[in-house]
Amino acid sequence: MNVYVRDLTRELGRRGVGVDVFTRSQDEHVPHVLHDLGYGNRIVHIRAGPEVPMARTELVEYLPLFMEGILQFSRAKRLTYDLIHSHYWLSGLAALNLRDLWSTPVIQMFHTLAVMKNRVARSEQDTESTIRVDAEKRLLREVDRVVAATQAEVAQIQWLYKIGTEKVIVIPPGVDTSHFYPIAKDEAKEFAGIPQEKRVILFVGRIESLKGIDTLLRAIAQLVDKGVFRNIPFGLLVIGGDADISADDSNGEMVRLQDICDSLGLGEIVSFLGKCDQDILKYYYSSAEIVVVPSHYESFGLVALEAMACGTPVVASETGGLVFLIRDGETGFHVPAGDVDALADRLARLFQDDVLLTRLGSQAAAYAKGYDWAQITDQILDLYGTLLPRSA
Repeated sequence: MNVYVRDLTRELGRRGVGVDVFTRSQDEHVPHVLHDLGYGNRIVHIRAGPEVPMARTELVEYLPLFMEGILQFSRAKRLTYDLIHSHYWLSGLAALNLRDLWSTPVIQMFHTLAVMKNRVARSEQDTESTIRVDAEKRLLREVDRVVAATQAEVAQIQWLYKIGTEKVIVIPPGVDTSHFYPIAKDEAKEFAGIPQEKRVILFVGRIESLKGIDTLLRAIAQLVDKGVFRNIPFGLLVIGGDADISADDSNGEMVRLQDICDSLGLGEIVSFLGKCDQDILKYYYSSAEIVVVPSHYESFGLVALEAMACGTPVVASETGGLVFLIRDGETGFHVPAGDVDALADRLARLFQDDVLLTRLGSQAAAYAKGYDWAQITDQILDLYGTLLPRSA
């Protein structure tokens, strides 16, 4: 979501559209106004409660302070806004209240849906609160337009929330193809510090059970047992979370995954690299033979799109937006979510067929160009135009 907001704002700036991005301050040492988005567009960190990270359910009580901070900023700068484009349910609630004061249309994008996450939750920790579910239902009824990433999300809104979809329009996220593009493997590996002879499978994403990393680990173990990687220097790289913090401080899923690695004898094969800056990710994508997205739920799957833009085929769960984003047999493969055998089969097929790997990678890069932010922003601006007077 952060990447989406950043890249869309930059592209809007190129088109002469002024944007202020309001978010709650989580660090008192970060300036409250940052010009990191180019073209005069700003990130404004609003003081609303303690300036530290907080659980999302706790943030609800600080929404009035957040909205008041936005109002104070706009008054101090003598600003008026033509439109509010809110992201995630908490921001949507703030947007509805601001609309009442400003008479400004609201476009909402959820990025993930609570009811869908609860349907696939694998533990109580993964479940979303009734507060969020009720908020999303209210937003679907009251905002002026809803942007869905795929037709799958439209169907989920219709079936799971029992709410009409007349106000919903499908506009997928984009990818910055000036940043994510194919890099020669030898150059990418040199930058990433990966031995040239080493062949890599890559996972990128949050470290949580919904991401299905345990399925990937078990599939890799199966391939090791079958000798697929015999005499091949091989590694699975996991990017996401904090790799170097202690077990006491680590989240439960990271500890569980490391325990699985130990029990499967994958300690020398799997590397947890922790978080990775977006500027460096492209080198890892280009270094990898395959990027795997084994999630139990993805509303879209931006990691898969970034990987394809870098010319790397993707093996992904057949769920949510990934069904629409990955073209099975053309830019990668689909497998049923949680199916270890199917995932192992597809990985083995790709690893043992360099011609297929090269063909899928080339087709993936060409396909991803259709999601370049310039084209996606055209669609967003068309949507804005339906809600704004011609003068705006």
